[in-house]
Amino acid sequence: MAGRLAGKSAVVVGAGQTPGETIGNGRATAILFAREGAHVLCVDRDLASAEETRAMIAEEGGLASPFRADITREADCAALVAEAGARLGRLDILHNNVGIGAGDASVTRLEEADWERILAVNLKGMWLTVKHALPVMRAQGGGAIVNISSLAAVAPANIIAYEVSKAGVNKLTTSTAALNARHNVRCNAIMPGLMDTPMAIEAIARARGESVQAVRAARDARVPLGGKMGTAWDVAHAALFLASDEAKFITGVVLAVDGGASVRFG
Repeated sequence: MAGRLAGKSAVVVGAGQTPGETIGNGRATAILFAREGAHVLCVDRDLASAEETRAMIAEEGGLASPFRADITREADCAALVAEAGARLGRLDILHNNVGIGAGDASVTRLEEADWERILAVNLKGMWLTVKHALPVMRAQGGGAIVNISSLAAVAPANIIAYEVSKAGVNKLTTSTAALNARHNVRCNAIMPGLMDTPMAIEAIARARGESVQAVRAARDARVPLGGKMGTAWDVAHAALFLASDEAKFITGVVLAVDGGASVRFG
């Protein structure tokens, strides 16, 4: 089915990506949204990376614009929403795909500065983008928000700041959904499991001093469904569904995209 987002405007926050062998969740989502007819504002702290995503979309004949923003700064979040209105005319879809985990550790080993940095990026930033998008969506009569959480929100991984931040994303999602349904604004989240993305594979390999191949093989072995990690396209296709009118009666859902990993602990 082509044109599932035809005529819609979409902001993808985190549309750039960490360099690596594979594609990241944000870039894959921006490209897929554009393929399905959306005009995409590619937002990232790294403007050059956002521009790379825009260029990839343009090569396929899609419509996209880059925009630099640091979502830990409220002024930047207000600016990206204003830019969406100026460039796209309206804001139909807000896709939040920013998250970090470097420096995280267990409860007793985590440093205060790392806790504050991870919570600021993963949770505060997502709240700020939602905060500024909601009045626009309410005024225009509706919209769809998709937040990227993580299976770590419900499964212990011994990285406490990341886990808490993503659990917060889930609650932000369900509360936003409940309080904005009467405005026809939907809000859903995706919990990816083990994914083969640059942020996961290359970053872990560097941190552990292991080869990319070794990290990939070890993660593949932990996935119940087919013994292989998902890709950014799996997340992107789930986001496409939730952002589209096909999901017009779905809000407040936290969807696991994890190859069956969550089935193991319920």
